[in-house]
Amino acid sequence: MVKLVQKLLHKRVLLMTGAPGVGKTTVLINTVEALKAEGVSVGGMISREAREGNARVGFEILDLTNGKRGWLANVNQKDGPQVGKYRVNLQDLENIGAKAVMEAVEKCSVVAIDEIGPMELYSHKFKQAVKQALLDQKPVLAVVHAKAKDPLIQEARQREDAEIFIVTLANREALPEKLRMQAQLVLQAQQVM
Repeated sequence: MVKLVQKLLHKRVLLMTGAPGVGKTTVLINTVEALKAEGVSVGGMISREAREGNARVGFEILDLTNGKRGWLANVNQKDGPQVGKYRVNLQDLENIGAKAVMEAVEKCSVVAIDEIGPMELYSHKFKQAVKQALLDQKPVLAVVHAKAKDPLIQEARQREDAEIFIVTLANREALPEKLRMQAQLVLQAQQVM
């Protein structure tokens, strides 16, 4: 019985990666919604692109617990680190995004993080929140940037308790159910311990 429980707990850091625009955030959102529909408390942050007409103007941050929103990055942001045509809003990233991840580690059953990527990695508070989520024993559902080489991403990918899911057009519809089931297995195994 102990070996079975340990095996179920083995893969609790579920990392999604893939090409830009393939649907990683959508897979994460659908997984979060499926878990919440089963009564599981899921917290953390989601980043989504913001558009004006046909033009992408930036990325919003959403706190999954309280619905608070802010800007991760925007073309009109006057200061902050620059990534492409966007400037990162460190204040919203830390006060909404990193805070949402830390609160999820403290209060929720599952932690969701979208995304561990170049914009977010400019924030020391965000990195600390991610590290705390990785150290905790709760299931973590995270989108990781496919090409970023930051040590935090490498650490997450190389964890023994991590499994990497490459999101593609062919599998993106089925992945939320697979991720939901794995997160539920970890939660159930933790209750047995």
